[in-house]
Amino acid sequence: MLNFLTARQTGLDDPLRLRRAESTRRVLNLELNHDRDVDRIHGNGINTIDIEVIEGRYMLSGGADGVIVIYDLENNTRKPQYTCKAICTIGRSSRYVHRFSVETVQWYPLDTGMFVSSSFDKTMKVWDTETLKPAEVFQFEGNVYCHHMSPVARKHSLIAVGTKDPKIQLCDLKSGSRIHVLQGHRGEILSVKWSPRYEHILATASSDSRVRVWDVRRASGSLFTLDQHNGDKSKASSEAVNTAHNGRVNGLCFTADGLYLLTAGTDDRMRLWNSATGENTLELYSGGKDCNILAWVPVLRPPDAEDEGATAKKVGGLSVVNPAFEDAWSSDED
Repeated sequence: MLNFLTARQTGLDDPLRLRRAESTRRVLNLELNHDRDVDRIHGNGINTIDIEVIEGRYMLSGGADGVIVIYDLENNTRKPQYTCKAICTIGRSSRYVHRFSVETVQWYPLDTGMFVSSSFDKTMKVWDTETLKPAEVFQFEGNVYCHHMSPVARKHSLIAVGTKDPKIQLCDLKSGSRIHVLQGHRGEILSVKWSPRYEHILATASSDSRVRVWDVRRASGSLFTLDQHNGDKSKASSEAVNTAHNGRVNGLCFTADGLYLLTAGTDDRMRLWNSATGENTLELYSGGKDCNILAWVPVLRPPDAEDEGATAKKVGGLSVVNPAFEDAWSSDED
């Protein structure tokens, strides 16, 4: 690290190189906090957790036992060592508890008064935090693997749901009904994520090895399918054309600015994509057989200057123009 500081002081190194080195050092030195613990409530494995973004104080957890727990993460004891207490539990004694494993839990992005859970019991439930009773229950024909609410939506209240069916279900919180399906995948939907940049852009991952990016305002198919070979058919077998991974794609994550999309597959690979163009950046992250820790540190750079209404953006030095992300609504009405 002293070499990095010296090189920076003398002007030999770019400032981003020092920032990346320090970020990498911090990530690789992460370890469990030995002063903080969490009440053990679940009888089996914990499949999913979510911390609300309003205060960053309350955490949801969903387990393989069907139980949902809400924890208070705040340390009210003022002691260095403390245990985060469970303040609410939807346990086996509740008539509303999920019958099978809870796969996803998520706080409503704008208010801690509501959260959503989905389960292998073929249901997705919208819960009232105050009463711990479901305000709405959506029934599906197959196991529910995932769901996601947009963190930035103002013009819609849709929840994207991935099930054993190849069709992505869009459920409307306002009407309490399933209003649309997105067709294109050939296998079960394992992950869905709304863009944190554009409220109408949705990414989906499937067991068919494909990742699709959709504009939910359009009645046609997906905007594009991610291709690990960037269209170079000479590098791909006929089965691998337009596939994101050589196996099931079971994880999706947008970067905070929404410019990039990170995917994970059962081929032991993680890939980073330009979310506007679908281009594989060729940044490949591999856990390998002998690796116990996989750390991803995105490139740190100052935010781009944006003009309101502009569709051309600088992404890593590349000017990207994609009319798919231009707002097509001609009215301000919801």
